[in-house]
Amino acid sequence: MNSKPADAPENLLDELQTTLAHGTVARRVETLRRVTDLFLGGAVDYSDEQIGLFDDVFNCLMEHIETSARALLANRLAAIDTAPPQTMRALAFDDLIEVAGPVLAQSVRLDDETLIETARSKSQAHLMAISTRKVLSGAVTDVLVLRGNDDVIQSTVNNPGAEFTERGFTRLVNRAEGDDNLATCVGLRPTIPRHLYLKLLAKASDTVRQRLEAANPRQAKEVPTAVREATRRARSAPGAFTRDTAIAHALIKSLYEDGRLDEFQLASFAEAGKFDETNASIAALANVTVSIAENMMIETRAEGVMILAKVSGLSWSTVRSIINLRDEISGGEPTDLPACKDTYERLRPSTAQQVLRFHRMQQSAPAA
Repeated sequence: MNSKPADAPENLLDELQTTLAHGTVARRVETLRRVTDLFLGGAVDYSDEQIGLFDDVFNCLMEHIETSARALLANRLAAIDTAPPQTMRALAFDDLIEVAGPVLAQSVRLDDETLIETARSKSQAHLMAISTRKVLSGAVTDVLVLRGNDDVIQSTVNNPGAEFTERGFTRLVNRAEGDDNLATCVGLRPTIPRHLYLKLLAKASDTVRQRLEAANPRQAKEVPTAVREATRRARSAPGAFTRDTAIAHALIKSLYEDGRLDEFQLASFAEAGKFDETNASIAALANVTVSIAENMMIETRAEGVMILAKVSGLSWSTVRSIINLRDEISGGEPTDLPACKDTYERLRPSTAQQVLRFHRMQQSAPAA
């Protein structure tokens, strides 16, 4: 790289000071154009120090130019990997979407902290722009799912580069109730946790279930086809297993076969927010299949949890941890723990066994 481009930012900074002090709006815009041309001509080769000089120039100019010029700057710099970082941040926080939009949608200079701050404070149009980025972390999609309108939610779910946390998936499942298009898109996400997939199916219309079957023809016979009123009536679908679910189930099987699975281990899983491990553990201790335990664990009320826990001989403190886990991932109203404690202490093991036998019979019955 020759010395002229390297020295040019300093020379332009001197010109900039004169322009800002005495220049017309037209001269300011022309200076911005020249600075942008200069930067784009050598963006790949500039050092961090030189990029910092451009940052100073752009930030000075942006305080004195109209919207159309800022929008042009945003469009020209948005796709540049080495764009001046403070300039990109300033553009991203612009209240006008024609300025912020290109940067929010494309710039790799924006970190998660910036995207989250923008998503929490700016308009739905800003959220929409973020939702179209090539890569979205779970931390960012959490905010989009929480604050976004229907269009933002749909755009985010349809983005193949978007990741979702369990909390995000929980909100999506709740929001998808009554929205067939959203329910289908959420159900087709390959990383949706198994228990939330079952919850989605339990609330889904026949149209949604048919769409999911059509999208997975090899597993069509495995997909639930008759889920009506209660989540516990849902049938398990092997296609709903995620890699994490399979790993969790394998871990619990190993612990159980080695005699290392006990109440303390189960409580540890629940307190750590690990649903798959908690579910598989209580299934093993209660001597039921994982699918039966899943259906009972994700019921709207906590009776299923208490039945499994009583059969397993668990203490109330462990039951409370499991119920708290359910409440956290469901996003619904908190369970009345004192009432549950009273019910659990009065529940007889023989009664719990009878109810559990009913669940086993229901699981083995053919689909209606």
